[in-house]
Amino acid sequence: MNLWIQGREQALKLCTLATGDSVYRYYKSIVIPFEQPRKVSSTAVVNGGYREDLTAVFNNDCNPGAGMACTMRAPTYQEHMRLIAEEIGLDPATTAGMGTAASMENVAIYTECYENLTVTAIVTGGVEVNGGRVGDPTDYFQPIDKSAVEKPGTINIMLVIDADLPPGILNRAMVTCTEAKTAALQELMVGSHYSTGLATGSGTDQTIVIANPASSLYLESAGKHSKLGELIGRTVLPAVKEALCKQTKLSPRQQHSMLRRFKRYGIVEESLWQAYAGGNAKAVSKPKFMDVLYQVDRDGYVVTYAALYIHLLDEFQWKLLSAVEVRQAGNELLRAAAGKFGVEAPVIAEASVEACLKFWTILLINILRAKCREANGELSEGEA
Repeated sequence: MNLWIQGREQALKLCTLATGDSVYRYYKSIVIPFEQPRKVSSTAVVNGGYREDLTAVFNNDCNPGAGMACTMRAPTYQEHMRLIAEEIGLDPATTAGMGTAASMENVAIYTECYENLTVTAIVTGGVEVNGGRVGDPTDYFQPIDKSAVEKPGTINIMLVIDADLPPGILNRAMVTCTEAKTAALQELMVGSHYSTGLATGSGTDQTIVIANPASSLYLESAGKHSKLGELIGRTVLPAVKEALCKQTKLSPRQQHSMLRRFKRYGIVEESLWQAYAGGNAKAVSKPKFMDVLYQVDRDGYVVTYAALYIHLLDEFQWKLLSAVEVRQAGNELLRAAAGKFGVEAPVIAEASVEACLKFWTILLINILRAKCREANGELSEGEA
């Protein structure tokens, strides 16, 4: 325990939980050493599942430095995590841990109380690298390469409940916690990197749920109809949002962008430049085009119409709207957006996802051409 004593002296105490346990940050980790036995359910690869014999849990940043890839400290990920536990002064046999590339300095901590029930969510995370939607197509089926480290982009959650729960309800609390995480991503309209769908998490998310068997409060419900379920939602959802904002600036402000909304459907800077330059012999330079594009990208009208247009495509793919309904509404949105910028509106003749994307691109190119002409005209007048 000498390493733990040394680490504790150098540690930054983030908070004291209602359970009496303290939360520390040191050695690129967030650590919760238990003052007494706890009930823990976790997705940890070492000492995961349901346990009553753990002495601590931790969340570790495996990123060696900015721009550098995560590296293994041992031949297997399990051995790597045991080594990390030892290095931060914990007993690997009675410790559950999570790994991530997110900085522990970007942690978000939220606590909610109701009468004598207290719930705290401690979250780090990012979804810019491997955010995905459950059910996305994959090609992974073989056992993992033992030299591989978990991909960065993980949302790691430690959820502490100052109440005693039976094992099944502790697992139900993890389900509610996961729903809250997904709700946070929905509210931010985060796109999957592997399909046209909205992300429901990253491919490597991890969760540790902790209950207090010493508490006089005994609960047998953690679903959405229970006060415990409500508090889990009210702590995890905002904590996930804050952690994502701290780590990668993912926020409502960042998401107020036509390009970020359309990225999951394949409309990106380069595809728009190719569409613009390919049909215009007197195209402006690429830097000037990008400057105009980024101005249009965050125009309030463009973002609003883009959000509505994309939702039409989502509902079409979910079979909630028919092709006729999508064609009619899509053409109305194209006309409305074109009218705001005084350009010609393309017309969707037959609705399909590919056709709708094509005609939005045509509209956007028309807007960008008009804006580029304006920019060139202003430049000519200034030089004259």
